[in-house]
Amino acid sequence: MLACDQDQIEGTVMSAKKSARLPAIFTTLILLLMGTFNANANTIKWPQEVTAEEGTVVVYQPQPESFSGNILQGRAAMSLELINKEEPIFGAFWFSARIDTDNDSATVRDVRVTRVKWPDSTDTDEQRFTQVVEKALATSSFEISMERLSASLANAKQEKKSLQAIKNDAPNILFRQQLSVLLSYDGRPQFREIENSPYERALNTPFAVARSTKTKKVYLSSGTFWYVADNPMGPWQVTEYPPEDLVKMIPTSDQVNSNVSGAPAVIAVDKPSELVATDGKPEWKSLTQGKLLYVSNTETAWIRETATGDMYLLLSGRWFKAKKEAGPWTFVRGDKLPASFNDIPPESDIGGLRVSVAGTSEANQAMLDAQIPQTAAIKRSEAKLNVEYDGEPKFESIPGTQVAYAVNTGSQVLNINGQYYAVDNGVWFTASSAKGPWKVADKVPTEELAKIPPSSPVYNTTYVEIYDSTPEVVYVGYTPGYMWSYPYYGVPVYGTGWYYPPYWGRYYYPRPPTWGLHVGYNPWTGWNVGVSWSNGFFSVGVGWNAGWGNHYYPGRCCGGYYGGGNRRPVVINTGDINIGNSVSIGNRTNISNKLVKNNNISNKLVKNNNISANRVGNNNLYNRPENRKRNADSVKLNNRFKQATHNTNRANDVFADKNGNLARDNKGQWQSRDRGSWTPTPETRQKIDNGLSNRDINMPTTMPTRPNNMNREINTRHLDREGLNRSRNARQHGMAREGRRGR
Repeated sequence: MLACDQDQIEGTVMSAKKSARLPAIFTTLILLLMGTFNANANTIKWPQEVTAEEGTVVVYQPQPESFSGNILQGRAAMSLELINKEEPIFGAFWFSARIDTDNDSATVRDVRVTRVKWPDSTDTDEQRFTQVVEKALATSSFEISMERLSASLANAKQEKKSLQAIKNDAPNILFRQQLSVLLSYDGRPQFREIENSPYERALNTPFAVARSTKTKKVYLSSGTFWYVADNPMGPWQVTEYPPEDLVKMIPTSDQVNSNVSGAPAVIAVDKPSELVATDGKPEWKSLTQGKLLYVSNTETAWIRETATGDMYLLLSGRWFKAKKEAGPWTFVRGDKLPASFNDIPPESDIGGLRVSVAGTSEANQAMLDAQIPQTAAIKRSEAKLNVEYDGEPKFESIPGTQVAYAVNTGSQVLNINGQYYAVDNGVWFTASSAKGPWKVADKVPTEELAKIPPSSPVYNTTYVEIYDSTPEVVYVGYTPGYMWSYPYYGVPVYGTGWYYPPYWGRYYYPRPPTWGLHVGYNPWTGWNVGVSWSNGFFSVGVGWNAGWGNHYYPGRCCGGYYGGGNRRPVVINTGDINIGNSVSIGNRTNISNKLVKNNNISNKLVKNNNISANRVGNNNLYNRPENRKRNADSVKLNNRFKQATHNTNRANDVFADKNGNLARDNKGQWQSRDRGSWTPTPETRQKIDNGLSNRDINMPTTMPTRPNNMNREINTRHLDREGLNRSRNARQHGMAREGRRGR
């Protein structure tokens, strides 16, 4: 379920005193308008408890220390409430566990305790207590929201890698001072006959372009307006009188709009391009005390730094700089932007682009979100794959590897040392022949796959993993790289920047482009595509379901790409910051076809800590309706685990520092556990606990040394206050994100 956030929490959650109203419209299945975040709402789901023979084990929210694949390692505070003892016994434990993600939450299972510390216990009791905890946790599972899990990773050891060999050359950037859309061809326009008609259709564009074999006139339909031209590259003119026989062939023809005065201009291109369209002359507005100006009447992030006069554009998550519109435009990394970009107010019209400014809390959170995979347990018996080729399979070798990929298919098929592998919607398959039969793979040659460079169109397959398997199911997962989203110096960027030539034969198989689709990052849905200027203007659109998988089929008229192995049309969804217009989320949203000036509907992108690069349920490939049949029943799979429960009478206020010392947050002041009771720490609350802000929660902490034995070898009574502050802020930060999402 999507929710519209109305609060903007600045700084630490504890000191948040300001909020900004962010009304927005979501024309999806349901519209939910959420009020101001209430810390007392039913959003707290920790601590969680499990029942043991000797009593109850209460586990406070885990504090991750590392996360790799689907393995989470960390520590947690706990208490053991014995049946025959009045006071609980507090302790800390380190663990390793598996994570299963499903839409908005994650399940922590297969918990293996690796170390325990009992400040409250005696040596004689410690071994008995440890055995109780180990046994109880090994057979239990815990649920944590994705918001909390993501925020808590701020203190975990992270691999801060930026994609190597990414291509950041600027595309051809066009400017128009009128409402316009970009008609992109993948190379020179290519036409094929439409069976039993006097028309042929353009294959290598996502839009409905048809040419008369008699008059050679070319027609374009948006489903609302019709255009005509003498050449597929234009110029295009609106027409009120398209051919009646062609109109009947377009599924959306009943929506023809006779008011052609509202039709956007169409700009045709046959090379990677981006279009920046304004409603009239650019209207510059001041921001951050005059340090920055931005154009308010465009859907593209277009900024000018007043001190230097440099202009900046944000395209596919990348910044480009120039002195004038004509360029030349040069790439600027997200961590090399002027300092004034970090001061862009989150509640401003362009606050949504802070996710593309390295060092902001929004960008940091996007990087954390990107670490969490989407996972699934795939039933071997239900997972099927049928690969179609245009003739006999043809493979092309990838230089520097032992990998070759099939070029004449819409599927991603690899030949590695004579064995064949294919990825379909986040699942690996294998076969001894390129034509199959295909079965779900237990393992893949990861070392060889890791050598595939971004210049290859199958690069995204390297982000799909196999975690584990049984005779019945295979546990798999993917991270955002499979969906062509990559971390790059502290910000998410879309696409590798490389141009992947399509395959031409009887069929046309395009490859995923970086440019030309007005790709924007949306905090609710991740990356999405638009058409430069419209909210659903073109009702037939383009999209791909992780993999190139988009190709045209001869004999079908005038619809867009057909995505993935599913061959279902994917409709355009607008993206980017939507300056001066209403926010639209989801497929086929058509709130407004043109800019509405001076309206009272706020159009700011929902922002600040709501970043979710790949988590929203309808973006999870495994949960799409066409894929659900192959998913194993998680309830049946996890019936060997007892689901932990939450006791609302307990506060989620106990932490373990890196040494296993226990601390309780008492209204912003730390209390340590000493001799069976909570006592104030000797130190005072210095500078409001060192004045840590939301940004500080992303600072790494020192990892604890893990000895083989599980005794309490550390007896220091000095709390790691800095680490505890970060853990507390991360926990509150995740709780706030969870609450604002309506949980």
